[in-house]
Order: sequence, then structure tokens, then C-alpha cells
Amino acid sequence: MPSRVVVAIRVKASQSRAFEAFTREISEWWRPNGLFSFTARDTRALSFEPGVGGRLIMLQSDGAEFEVGLVTVWEPPSRLAFGWRQQTFSADQNTEVRVSFEPVGDETRVTVEHLGWDGIPREHAARHRFPLDVFQLRHAEWWQALLGAFAGRAKLG
Repeated sequence: MPSRVVVAIRVKASQSRAFEAFTREISEWWRPNGLFSFTARDTRALSFEPGVGGRLIMLQSDGAEFEVGLVTVWEPPSRLAFGWRQQTFSADQNTEVRVSFEPVGDETRVTVEHLGWDGIPREHAARHRFPLDVFQLRHAEWWQALLGAFAGRAKLG
């Protein structure tokens, strides 16, 4: 089984609203992190192209685009999955993010699983020479912070 980071949060939003806020409004809640940047350039915005085969794109402050990954699952309002790679990854290096949206009463439990970091060598710049367990803990902390910002955005709709 590949390594994985799992983080979940309950948001005060319907399942459909949570999916919409995660995908269509990602640029409103996403916060760059210097430790886990996609490229060495500044991030201006992230956006999804909807549907399987769509892309998660990072728009840089100079107007250039970087393809973070392809959407592999697009099942509104319940599931989403997409590739996640940094600019320094080789062609055979990739991680995957899976997101589920489960109704819980009038709220939605959003669970993010980020898989595949064991395929990125410890010496790689993306891992910062951290042992896998330490790296995954730090990465989970970042996802927790992101989901906190996401929860605030999701309840605005």
C-alpha cells in the first residue's frame, strides 16, 4: 500500500456546495506554502478544468501556467481525484490526491487523501530530506490549514 496523508473536516455546507467550493473556488481558499510549492515562482491562483481529463493548473504571477496534475475522477458532488506533481518531479514521479464529500446531516465531511510520497526519494527537494513519517506529518499539517480556509469559504455559499 502506498504511503498516504489523510485529513478530514466537517463543513457547514451541503455536499454540492462543498464540492463547488473545493473545485470552482479553489483560488479563494488555497494558500501557498514555501515548503510545499509546485514551482520556484510565485503562485497567483489555482484552478480546475472540470471533468475527467481536466487539469489542475497553477497560474503564476508572471502569467505562466504550470500543470499540477490531471483530473482522474470527477463525480460531483461526492468524489474528486487528481494528480499532484511539483515542477522538479521526473516524468515517472507523481502523487495523487483523492477527495470525498460525504453528507452528515446538514454538514459535509470532506476527506483528503494524498498518496504516493513514498515514490519520491528522501533526497528529492520536495521531501526536504525528511524521513517519510516526518514529511507526511508536516504535509498533513498543511492540508489541515488548507481545509480550515476551505471550510470558511464553503459556508459562504
